Amino acid sequence: MISENREKFRGISIKVGLLFGKLPLNPNQWTISAFIPAVLCFYFLTKSDFLLATVFFALTAFVDLIDGAVARVQGKTTKKGAYLDTIVDRYVELIIFTGLSFVSLPVVYFDAKIWIFLCLFGTMMTTYSKAAAKEKLFLESELKGGLLERPERLLILFFALLSAIFSLQYIVYFLILIAVLSNFTALQRILKALKLA
Repeated sequence: MISENREKFRGISIKVGLLFGKLPLNPNQWTISAFIPAVLCFYFLTKSDFLLATVFFALTAFVDLIDGAVARVQGKTTKKGAYLDTIVDRYVELIIFTGLSFVSLPVVYFDAKIWIFLCLFGTMMTTYSKAAAKEKLFLESELKGGLLERPERLLILFFALLSAIFSLQYIVYFLILIAVLSNFTALQRILKALKLA
């Protein structure tokens, strides 16, 4: 979806890379720095301050954009950096969803913690299905695609946090959307891997 149209955002990525590349941080340091706004987002979620939680979540997503942009502009893209980025992405998602588990969310079919768990499981399985395909099935090309990749998840999660400013009911609907679509995406990748193997 968004990842497939990455070329359309190349101009913005170059500008971001050039601007933030002037600061004394290398791409891996930018990657690690995503923890700072993520932890602040977690803190404000535990306080049910959804406005500041949304602001710091958006900052976390922006920092995630910076590291890759700086690496590409400076010619410093490495397998080590890509690996670190993937690991930090998973930890950041864990931090945000854990923060949501501290919010007293209404029940929609199931307790909200069930939806949060399914969101986490779906996001982890989307990534793990890709890693396992390469390791176990020895696929040469990286397994990508599916309905809800990381950029889409971040966008929906942003709107989920933003909607909580108005009603906690809305955030649960967004969590259900992420839970269902992320697990569907994992299934899409699993089936694709089996087909390519």
